[in-house]
Amino acid sequence: MKNAIFIDRDGTINVDNHYVHNISEFYFIDNVINAMIELKKMNFFLIIVTNQSGIAQGLFTQKEFMSLTRWMISYLQLYCIHINAIYFCPHHLQGTVKQFRQNCLCRKPKPGMLLDAKKRFNINMDASYMVGDTANDMLAGQLAGIGTNVLVRSGKKNNKKS
Repeated sequence: MKNAIFIDRDGTINVDNHYVHNISEFYFIDNVINAMIELKKMNFFLIIVTNQSGIAQGLFTQKEFMSLTRWMISYLQLYCIHINAIYFCPHHLQGTVKQFRQNCLCRKPKPGMLLDAKKRFNINMDASYMVGDTANDMLAGQLAGIGTNVLVRSGKKNNKKS
């Protein structure tokens, strides 16, 4: 069995600038690349699990999401970081794009994306981690039987005035 780090994207890997869907809006959070390098050295599978309701809301297309995802993967490969899998949920009940307006099993806090990865890669969920920036990320990890759930606040904008 493999041990994995399940990682949310927006607010965990990159700064959450609301519906990030192109390269010019994508900013890696400070030290996230260094953290991923260390996790790979520890032989963890790195699996991104991300809700992308902007697709269902018609704010960007699945093709635009995939283009940004390919760029992100290529950029991380420059640092010898291999992302083992990316799971995303394009659904939302209030979506304006009919094909994505649905109640699904993959939208966090439901654990569908994590459970699909568990089955595909034979993951030891007890020894794995869910890292995210929302309560929905933590609940998805708990419902999937993840051993350790880590809530981070690194992707939130600092509203302090200086």
